[in-house]
Amino acid sequence: MSKMSTELVKVALNGPTMGTRWSTLFFAEPDFDPATVRVALQAAVDEVDAQMSTWKPDSHLMRLNAAPVGEWIAVPARLREVIRLGLEIGRASGGAFDIGMGDAVKAWGFGPGDVTPDGIRAAMKNPRCPAHEVLEFDGDHVRKTAPVALDLNGIAKGYGVDRLAETLRDHGISAGLIGIDGEMRAMGVRPDGEAWTIAVEAPDSERRRPHSILALQDAAVATSGDYRHWVEVQGRRLSHTMDPRRGAPLIASPASVTVVARSCGEADAWATVLMVLGLDKGAKLARKQGLDALFLLRDDAGSARGVGVGRLFSEEPAAMTPAEGR
Repeated sequence: MSKMSTELVKVALNGPTMGTRWSTLFFAEPDFDPATVRVALQAAVDEVDAQMSTWKPDSHLMRLNAAPVGEWIAVPARLREVIRLGLEIGRASGGAFDIGMGDAVKAWGFGPGDVTPDGIRAAMKNPRCPAHEVLEFDGDHVRKTAPVALDLNGIAKGYGVDRLAETLRDHGISAGLIGIDGEMRAMGVRPDGEAWTIAVEAPDSERRRPHSILALQDAAVATSGDYRHWVEVQGRRLSHTMDPRRGAPLIASPASVTVVARSCGEADAWATVLMVLGLDKGAKLARKQGLDALFLLRDDAGSARGVGVGRLFSEEPAAMTPAEGR
């Protein structure tokens, strides 16, 4: 380890956001005062939450949802950025990712309020157009050309991680590890020149444990799974990931999908896409898009086996190591 790296101290900051917590880890000089950076990081995620939350009735997203069809609504820049990214991935995935699933998310009990049988029937029965077909932009204004309820839960946390990374850079910090829940981003390398290590969680609802370890540098990672957030309907446990084709939670899917991408917003959304599509179709699309993805599949005994796609997971197994013994 270099002399410079021994002089640095570890700085770990965290705070509340989106029903969970954000965290950052980086190294700084011993006299570094984290107070200003902490305030700026909290402000960054507070802005994302204020604009994109479906749990806040006065969020900019909910104002857009409440607007009449055909009415142009002023939308702040960061919300427009996330909506555009969501629509782009929606088109590229053939509708497997759809930010217009807000009615289904709410009806099935994954938003504010309880499960609503009438809402479930409507979400599954009523014809729906994907959001990328019914939203139009004009400068800083957006309008709906057909009824749609937007929900950004499949991308907003990832985007929040990207905003935390941008905020660190704005304060002269070029290397660190940033996360919100299971969405993570690695900036640069550790002071010793090594990549940041990130655990891929085993799909176990009973306890948190790693399945494998990733070594990442200047990349983001997100995992979508069926084991952490669910509702129970008529005695059946249903995952929070919605199938846009049915207007209902996925019935059969991988236990989890982990995606590594340039930005955490992209990784977050693409992990959802590959969960919806499943291994065969998902792996094919991942290869087409040049994505690194790890599908974890349960066997009859409940154990998880991994199927990797892309250079990181397939061609360079040293980049991912089993967690046992670590």
